[in-house]
Amino acid sequence: LMTRILEPTSGKVRLNGRVAALLELGSGFHPDLSGRENVFLNGSLLGFGRREMQAKLPEIVDFAEIGDFIDMEVKHYSSGMYTRLAFAVATAVDPDILITDEVLAVGDEAFQRKCMDRIYRFRQLGKTIIFVSHALDAVRALCSRVIWLDHGEVRADGPTGAVIDKYLDYANRRHRARLESQYETDQAVGE
Repeated sequence: LMTRILEPTSGKVRLNGRVAALLELGSGFHPDLSGRENVFLNGSLLGFGRREMQAKLPEIVDFAEIGDFIDMEVKHYSSGMYTRLAFAVATAVDPDILITDEVLAVGDEAFQRKCMDRIYRFRQLGKTIIFVSHALDAVRALCSRVIWLDHGEVRADGPTGAVIDKYLDYANRRHRARLESQYETDQAVGE
């Protein structure tokens, strides 16, 4: 809803500032365009002119570490190259709100660290980061506030540690109940 991909069935979503989203591998990229052409396309979708994106291009290519591949059609990119370029574009446009998910797990360890460093820098600048994930260690490292959603319902909202603890308690209780149910089923079959 925040990325305007879907319209709300009820209620409203209000955003203040420019939003950059990196939610699905290669979303917003046209497979038949080169990396360079996709940089300009994405920039235009975010309200930047060609000249502005031309000025940002060296930083984008440098961050993405894709070098000469910038002129190759993105349909020939590996998933890691897609991610690198998409993240480089999304963060180079200096959004006020960055929305991302576990898509960053695709990159290698060094690139993941580079992305996390950039996210931490955004955080230090007071920008909003919406991080959608089940990776609790990453959530713990990145987030100061967590909202636990379960089938669209808010189960908990608050400080990171407290919400993660509630989630883990819930997950452990469900796991224990499954084990007990399986044990009872096994005992009944064995009789």
